Amino acid sequence: MARIKRGVGGIKHRRKVMKLAKGFRAARRRNYRVANEALLKSLAYAFRDRRVRKRDFRTLWISRINAAVRREGLSYSVFMHGLKKSGVTLNRKALADLAVTDQKAFGMLLSMAKEAATK
Repeated sequence: MARIKRGVGGIKHRRKVMKLAKGFRAARRRNYRVANEALLKSLAYAFRDRRVRKRDFRTLWISRINAAVRREGLSYSVFMHGLKKSGVTLNRKALADLAVTDQKAFGMLLSMAKEAATK
């Protein structure tokens, strides 16, 4: 049976891994075996953290809204319930942005929510 030589594919694979490991530090950049392990981990973390980022931002927006609403003597849950009852369909990202940048518009939303929550 003929001998199969497969050096070219392996070299290409190693070269690809080492190129992706550019920017890593120490042996993680120079040593193929260590670089490959580090690369596998980094790609897994990148995949996971693309989803985690969405959770983190939602948490941040809720915290900002809650802080702005508590200054006016209302809780976050009562505020969101009041907005829902009054028919305002702004998402948390937009509400957090309003709370930080445009306090006048946020105050109007707050008064609407207070009014709807007390009914």
